[in-house]
Amino acid sequence: MTDVPERVTITEVVLRDGLQDEPVTVPTAEKIRLARRLLGAGSTSLEVGAFVNPARVPQMADTEEMLAGLLPGTAAKLHTLVFNRTGAARAVAAGARDVRLVVSATEGHSKANTGADVEEALDRLDAAADVLAAAGVRMEATLATAFVCPFDGPTDPRRVASVAGRLKDAGVGLVGLADTIGNANPTQVRDTVAAVRERRPDLELGLHLHDTYGMGLANVWAALQMGVAHFDASLGGIGGCPFAPGAAGNIGTDDLVHLLHREGIRTGLDAEALADVRGEIGAAVGHPLPSALAMIPAVPAAVAGR
Repeated sequence: MTDVPERVTITEVVLRDGLQDEPVTVPTAEKIRLARRLLGAGSTSLEVGAFVNPARVPQMADTEEMLAGLLPGTAAKLHTLVFNRTGAARAVAAGARDVRLVVSATEGHSKANTGADVEEALDRLDAAADVLAAAGVRMEATLATAFVCPFDGPTDPRRVASVAGRLKDAGVGLVGLADTIGNANPTQVRDTVAAVRERRPDLELGLHLHDTYGMGLANVWAALQMGVAHFDASLGGIGGCPFAPGAAGNIGTDDLVHLLHREGIRTGLDAEALADVRGEIGAAVGHPLPSALAMIPAVPAAVAGR
């Protein structure tokens, strides 16, 4: 255990992870407008797309256009996902400043998600990292199925630590451990964070959590008690991996901010402004959103926190 951080950085993933699993494709102009609304609510870190095969993930086919519409005049981090050298070259050509490399900790998910085993996927990321580093692009990484895999079962923390170490060696500044199908529990979170830190104390960690079984915020609290200060979340709680059976929505940014502010942890985000944007996202996807706060009429100002 360590001291709970006084401030947490939240990367808003609704425009990427949130929308990629939706049956509708939100128009680019509307996504750019929503991104600007999120920036206005205090977001300093957004996922805005992924350089992937548009035939597999058509909702991300406009990633170049997203960057073109948002980069000028924007100081916030605008993350795009990359899986290989081709994606890295596209990111550089689009002027990306911040990229997240993505790899799975488990063989089953790696083959389903990228068509390659973990070692081959890491080799691809090494090549991608060379391209990005040469262009001065900042790199983070998302390590999928870091706790439980829909194909291989529970993930050995030592395996996670090994893959995370490879990512650090590739030049990644932060690795987000992803509970891709939302099946982790607080003990797994503590054990895995401890294993990675023991092997690579020089590596900064974050968490990307899903809320399939309602354990998302419990896992946040376990991570906070270990000093983790970086979390991904999706406003309204939508999203999931199309290539991970059983994956459900992310933890809701609104729910996460509510927890953190009630505990006196700063985020820089305006909870009331986020609630307004949440309604606009619901209208864009055409269905109710699953976060806890989206399903109640309002949060009294006296308990909303800051």
